[in-house]
Amino acid sequence: MGTKRIVITGMGVVAPIGVGCRDFVNALKDGKSGASFIDTFDTSDFSVKFAGLGKNFKAEDYMDKKNARRSSRFIQLGVAATKMAIHDSGLNFEKEDKSRIGCITGTGMGGMDILEQEHTTLISKGPKRVSPFLIPMLIANMLPGEIAIEYGITGPNYTVTSACASSNHAMGDALRLLRCGDADVIITGGTESAVTPIGVAGFCSLKALSTRNDDIKTASRPFDKNRDGFMIGEGAGILVFETLEHALKRDAKIYAEVLGYGASDDAYHMTAPDPEAKGTVIAIEKAILDADISKDDIDYINAHGTSTHLNDLGETIAIKKVFGNKAYKIPINSTKSMTGHLLGATGAVEAIATVLCMKEGFIHPTINYETPDPECDLDYVPNKARQQQINCGLSNSLGFGGHNAAIVFKNYVG
Repeated sequence: MGTKRIVITGMGVVAPIGVGCRDFVNALKDGKSGASFIDTFDTSDFSVKFAGLGKNFKAEDYMDKKNARRSSRFIQLGVAATKMAIHDSGLNFEKEDKSRIGCITGTGMGGMDILEQEHTTLISKGPKRVSPFLIPMLIANMLPGEIAIEYGITGPNYTVTSACASSNHAMGDALRLLRCGDADVIITGGTESAVTPIGVAGFCSLKALSTRNDDIKTASRPFDKNRDGFMIGEGAGILVFETLEHALKRDAKIYAEVLGYGASDDAYHMTAPDPEAKGTVIAIEKAILDADISKDDIDYINAHGTSTHLNDLGETIAIKKVFGNKAYKIPINSTKSMTGHLLGATGAVEAIATVLCMKEGFIHPTINYETPDPECDLDYVPNKARQQQINCGLSNSLGFGGHNAAIVFKNYVG
């Protein structure tokens, strides 16, 4: 796969708890909940009335109004996070070989908001009134296409769609392409905005969402015995991956090293994880092997941690199987306790959370952890941030369809 070292030189995030890395990391330290009542459509007939929403996000801050109107929400979020990440990286495209810069992102659902909007137009006004922008606004690959056009970059460019593992898979692909020498820089991560009537209704029908409408700030409670489902959310996380050689040549700041990646599938069920967690175990072990480190080197895990019984239990089982007795000594947390589940964007946003925790020497809490679950008996860093230096962090993402992807980050040492 190549021996090039790959590092992170820029990051941008739009999340329910903050826009931009500084607001985001401060919210992580404070254990802030991003839950809010849905106000973009009438939830009177819905069993769930809240979500993790980008309340402080305005597309016009990152795109001209005309382009914003012609972009679905997931593209708007992704463009914003990308512009933040590129600015943060200090990349000057005029000094770069643009054929050596790529963009690989993940999304699970694509432009659901536009699909719903234009389907309503089709039914009420007929096919001639459907927007000519429907398809480019809807299709999942349009974010990397937009980024290529914006910056004139002509390297590898595509979208990965694997449900909630999408952006971990996208980052894994970016890592491998960079190692192989196919590019010097790849803009990667994920974006998602599925808090729409049909999106929420679909997850409600699956009985996957928490229905704590009377106490929404404590609804997302991963690993807690009394959890009753996840909180759906929207957001985007974008990271600039580049070869160490390229980063050093341009004197870039370096957040962390991307050390390893592993992927697998449960081959078990469309929506339920394998109760023996075999696929998750394979993905984690592959990531550690790819990183060329020992299992003992992992000193922190950012869990998928959705706040559903089957996921939390399965992931706990997987961690125990991989790490043995050491599992009880590894601090584990769930960013979703604060942000909610950002679906295809979740891996990237949680990668940013992992790297920021490593950079600033703390482990953010799993909030709303009130009643320990005897079946989930590891150290989930309950309710309060913990000061701790992290050398190697593991971030897991698991998706419907049995998709599993794990990625290892390490503090950069020159």
